[in-house]
Amino acid sequence: MNTLTKSEQQRLFFALSPDTQVRQALQAVGRRVVDGGGRPVHADDLHMTLVFLGQVGDERLPDIQAVADGISMAPFDLCIDRFGWWKRSGTLWCAPSQVPDVLPGLFSALQTGLADCGFPPERRPYRPHVTLVRKVIQEGSGTLDRPVTWPVNSFVLMASRTWGAPPRYRVLKKWPADS
Repeated sequence: MNTLTKSEQQRLFFALSPDTQVRQALQAVGRRVVDGGGRPVHADDLHMTLVFLGQVGDERLPDIQAVADGISMAPFDLCIDRFGWWKRSGTLWCAPSQVPDVLPGLFSALQTGLADCGFPPERRPYRPHVTLVRKVIQEGSGTLDRPVTWPVNSFVLMASRTWGAPPRYRVLKKWPADS
């Protein structure tokens, strides 16, 4: 894991991070759905956010990692089979129409553990999705003609930065699913 200086803070979040094959398939979905325009998310930045923590100092990392260390997750498959568009942000996303029980369970376990560490829980309902393209002008939603099967075998703690060239996210630590 990368180390931080005492005064350094990072924007942190827990996420599912796809393997290379799934990343390529998700990028292809973005290209098929958007007829030009927009700013595709860099392949290395594709992920499904579980819990966003915000700006966090390095002194809180041991507690955050302890929460994740205590979570047991069975491996599962996501079938990414639909897409949509958020007008206000111009974001094209894709998501599963059927969410395996493991996913909301993982979200809930992280939220509960992090709340015990002083992180306020998310008030909005959890809507699992992957952002594919930003600044999209065209509207639309629907079912993918070629769904993407995503075998989920781990979850990760990621750090993000809002400046510089992509990729903008990096994995700090990975927690494998139970075997």
